[in-house]
Amino acid sequence: MRLRTIREDLHFMKNYMVDIDSIMTEDDNLYLNRYRSEKNAGTLISHEELKS
Repeated sequence: MRLRTIREDLHFMKNYMVDIDSIMTEDDNLYLNRYRSEKNAGTLISHEELKS
């Protein structure tokens, strides 16, 4: 009976865990908004252009 309870608790926790990689920080949000602005303005450069 005790093992069943532990398994049920574990199953519950797995279903409601938050994926830490899916949470945006304030910095993430800032950079995303900056990217969107640059993309809309047409000022983005390619990785190759950036390297040279």
